[in-house]
Amino acid sequence: MLNVEQKLAVLQSYPQLQRKDVSLGRVNFHYEESAYDKKIVAFHIHPNGNGYIYAGLLPNYETDDKGFVNIRDYSEADLRTLLDETIKAMSYNPNAVESKEPEQAKAAPTLATTSAGGTWIDEDGHTLTLKYEDDMWYVYSGINLDMAFESRSEAGEYLKDEGFKPQAQA
Repeated sequence: MLNVEQKLAVLQSYPQLQRKDVSLGRVNFHYEESAYDKKIVAFHIHPNGNGYIYAGLLPNYETDDKGFVNIRDYSEADLRTLLDETIKAMSYNPNAVESKEPEQAKAAPTLATTSAGGTWIDEDGHTLTLKYEDDMWYVYSGINLDMAFESRSEAGEYLKDEGFKPQAQA
């Protein structure tokens, strides 16, 4: 487990994150270039070593109802992996009118560029589409609404539970 100084050093090593000191000695880190309204990446990094990282756009993390993961027991490697994935996911919003899609993603679309939504497929070839609209995550079967969720992680868990996997773009 990293102590608070080590966690802050990792977070401060990301030049795209801005440190914001908050109450009770806690620290937040914002990603102002986020393609989403959500800007907070690190929330309430506490002097006791506790804290949270936003993972609401990532399918493989168990989050709280606001999309955050507790990082109290994270190693440096795990923390960096989570931060890299979160920043990448927050950098590209496929539903935004003016997306901040990274240049390399435009050149060679991959599964990672669709982590915020896109087409999901099961082993029988059935497809569902995940879209973010009006602050909600919607799962569509064709033009029909299948389900709606408040967080990306809930939608991803539902799709995985139903046997669907993200389909890589060509």
